[in-house]
Amino acid sequence: MRLLSGLMLLLPLMSPLAHAELIDDVNDRGELRIALDAASPPWSFKQDGQLTGFDVELGELLANELEVHASLLVTDHNELLSGVESGKYDVAINHIALAPELQNRFDFSQPYDNLRTPVTGVAQASSFVEPANQARTPTEIKLAIPFQKGNPAFQKSLNNALQRIRDDGRLAALAQKWQVVEK
Repeated sequence: MRLLSGLMLLLPLMSPLAHAELIDDVNDRGELRIALDAASPPWSFKQDGQLTGFDVELGELLANELEVHASLLVTDHNELLSGVESGKYDVAINHIALAPELQNRFDFSQPYDNLRTPVTGVAQASSFVEPANQARTPTEIKLAIPFQKGNPAFQKSLNNALQRIRDDGRLAALAQKWQVVEK
């Protein structure tokens, strides 16, 4: 009896170890839940009632590389990151800048796109908004895909998928098609 009660006391301490990796959840569901907004052409927008754009196609390519279905979930721009943080979405693919403030809250894929833009364009081209008092000089912005912290196997799988898309030229073709800069 003592052994059983002792094990019961240890159970809460072991539960973080029992937490499944995000990649396991994605594979079990057979889908990658991708949050994006639908009001940011050429990144993601609706055309003739269909969701389209660079971010949409990138999400579909990544899900395909992970061998799961892409579940594209349109949400309000303000809910993208909180939805990823809470686990409602697996990732947000919404031209999000790899910003130090966000790196404290999320893990990120490797950068998939670089933009060289003035600060005013940063606010329009990413979810990271520079303070208004900064100089309006061109800045390089690295775009990456945020997901919940503590998922190294998911990060590796996502980066491998992204690298395959980059290596075979599909990422460059996608950037050219939607007229975004990819380096």
